Amino acid sequence: MKVMPTESELIKLQEIKLQDKRQHIVEITYCTQCHWLMRAAWMGQELLTTFESDIKSLNLAPGMSGVFDVRLNGTLMFSRKDAGRFPESKELKQLIRDQIEPARDLGHSDVKISNVKK
Repeated sequence: MKVMPTESELIKLQEIKLQDKRQHIVEITYCTQCHWLMRAAWMGQELLTTFESDIKSLNLAPGMSGVFDVRLNGTLMFSRKDAGRFPESKELKQLIRDQIEPARDLGHSDVKISNVKK
């Protein structure tokens, strides 16, 4: 006689599978002197919402001197100082998507690279 798992056991198994898939770490370093915590938190929330099954953790790291850097698994994805501006939400989502799963459709946040202004 085969015993069927309970609903709570099935939920636990699904959570374990999801945790196995979550392997990416995002870090947003923001300038505390410039009071950019809310901007960093909002951007983090956007990324967590879009990549909820891919991101293992999202860290907000206080910095100084006008820093606003976004890293994925330790690799710099966007630097405000290098770009001379803040990242657009959809731009950052595209940069991260291109590293995590390039074929993924981001819906309304997806724009062909040739259409993005540089």
